[in-house]
Order: sequence, then C-alpha cells, then structure tokens
Amino acid sequence: MTKIKIIIILAFLSIGLQKSYSQTYNFKTSGLSVLQKDSKGNWGKWSDLNLVNILVKLDTNKNRIIVFSESLQVFEIVDYIPLEESESDSVYSFTCKDNNGENCTLSIITRKKQDNRKQLYINYEDRIILYNIFNYN
Repeated sequence: MTKIKIIIILAFLSIGLQKSYSQTYNFKTSGLSVLQKDSKGNWGKWSDLNLVNILVKLDTNKNRIIVFSESLQVFEIVDYIPLEESESDSVYSFTCKDNNGENCTLSIITRKKQDNRKQLYINYEDRIILYNIFNYN
C-alpha cells in the first residue's frame, strides 16, 4: 500500500497540482450532479448540474479526503488504487469508507482532451456524486 501511495503522490506532483513539499491537495468545486439507481436497480439520469463552491481536501498524511459541503463528508482512504491512464483520461482512485462507515470509491479524473478538466466521482453501490473540480491554493 505504501508503494502505491508513493506512486500516487509522485504522479500528483509531476502534473503540478501542488507545491513539491506538500502532502495536502486542495480543490474547489464548480458543479455538482448526482446519479441514482431506481427501485429495480437500474441507473436513472444525471441530475441537472448545480453550481457549487465547496472546498475539497486530499490529505495523504492522514489518509483522508474531506468534502466541505453543507453536510461534511469525510472519507477515510483504505486503499490507493494504481493510476489508470488512457489517451483521454488520467484516473486516480481511492477505496474509502465515509463518515457513516459506508464503502465507496473516490476517483479524481483529469479529462486530457477537455483542457485537463478535473472531476471528482464518489461512487457508492446505489448512487454516484460528481463534482467538477479545479486546483485551489
């Protein structure tokens, strides 16, 4: 796990997300959308994008991701998933437990073909929360 953690940190540093001595990465959100499963287990449609201005903090020293929304969302990082790289995306994923003890996967995706636009996906079994994010110092 520590090897994967080091790889994730080096990858973040190599694309210039923060200062080289930092272990904390700050983002701001600009939009929020939600996708849910219906009672039959089928995925519905994405909600309309709501404009939101929320701080998101990735703290690799404390192994957690915090979304400072109206209802504070704290995600304990259980595992660092290796970087997934494609022609169009870079995906940094984390297996997490939220502050209610529910399992989820968080992914920070950089859309290479969309001016390196970043998105945070919070994936649960029955819902996905999407934030459009950007680097914040």
